[in-house]
Amino acid sequence: MIEGQFVDEAVSRRKFDREIARYRELEGEYRRRGWFPVEAAFPRVLVIFASSRLNPRAIVCAVRLDFTNYDLVPPSVTFVDPFTGAALPMKSLGFKMLRLDGMANATPETITAMGQQGRLVFQELIQAHSPEEVPFLCLPGVREYHDHPAHTGDSWLLHRRSGEGSLHFILEQIWASGINPIRNINYQVQFQFQGFQVDGAVLPR
Repeated sequence: MIEGQFVDEAVSRRKFDREIARYRELEGEYRRRGWFPVEAAFPRVLVIFASSRLNPRAIVCAVRLDFTNYDLVPPSVTFVDPFTGAALPMKSLGFKMLRLDGMANATPETITAMGQQGRLVFQELIQAHSPEEVPFLCLPGVREYHDHPAHTGDSWLLHRRSGEGSLHFILEQIWASGINPIRNINYQVQFQFQGFQVDGAVLPR
């Protein structure tokens, strides 16, 4: 029995397997985008995102989705270290997820004009109360969003049949708002000298 599982586990497993099967159907396209699943065993999925637009290619983040009690409750989403799997605090995330606020029906011309006027407003989709806190994805269809006190009026049950809590939907949002917009990488190189050599002797700094 999975810890914390109160929904019939067979039901959650069946729905989890359906999500994985749908992912496998489009796995080639996802790989070209830089999505790499490294774990997919009920109730968890771990996916690493790389930026295909950078040269050399670079790992941007890894995300763990927990489908415990799916789909009576939506998946939990945690950004983790891609090498250790440990949950990352906000200060260590290293990227942002931004979405234009209130522009769902705007034409490209309107968005361009507002951008030129400096009137575009972006919503931060990754939220935390402090840099040391593990952030959550502020998005309908994510468990942490619906559990947050600020969203008590936006029940998961209102979204349950919309597809917003699906594996594809959540990964697509992370890629579209956080990974795909990345166009360049900045390198910072520091040189540290421990000493220097004079006539065969190494002197301290």
